[in-house]
Amino acid sequence: MTRLMPGTKAPALEVDTLDGPWKLSDQRPENFTMIVFYRGLHCPVCKGFMGEINGLVDEFAKVGTNVIAVSMDPKERAEQSKADWGLDKLKIGYGLTEAQARDWGLYVSESIKDAETETFAEPGLFLVDAKGNLYLINISNMPFARPDVASLPGKIQFALDNNYPPRGTKA
Repeated sequence: MTRLMPGTKAPALEVDTLDGPWKLSDQRPENFTMIVFYRGLHCPVCKGFMGEINGLVDEFAKVGTNVIAVSMDPKERAEQSKADWGLDKLKIGYGLTEAQARDWGLYVSESIKDAETETFAEPGLFLVDAKGNLYLINISNMPFARPDVASLPGKIQFALDNNYPPRGTKA
């Protein structure tokens, strides 16, 4: 598994979204691109978390942060997640490969229930700065440990106001 370091170049990421192709290197955010990796349609915890993020998209935009949610689900399951979960503001990426998940240091699980896809990435949330460097890295091996996203726009503003550097950079 890859161990990513804050302050270094983010891994490449190119996925299809429900709105067309998306490539991290093509993004030009004012401050950050927030990439939220989620487990997929089968995950009820993801449903709540993605719904919360969907409701905060405008708040993230106010602090110059663009948001995308990505899973290993195929297009049909991504479309169902968007519809069933009411994700009307959130850009949804799908078809993440296992190799891409590992490049981002994500944990990968095999299904234990029929509703789960055969293989899926566990959660991760990343902030990538406008230069393409990793700023914030939050990775979990379980669906239950997620960051407090409601407070994140305010914390991003604090970081911007105080020129707060990425932390955890000592190798």
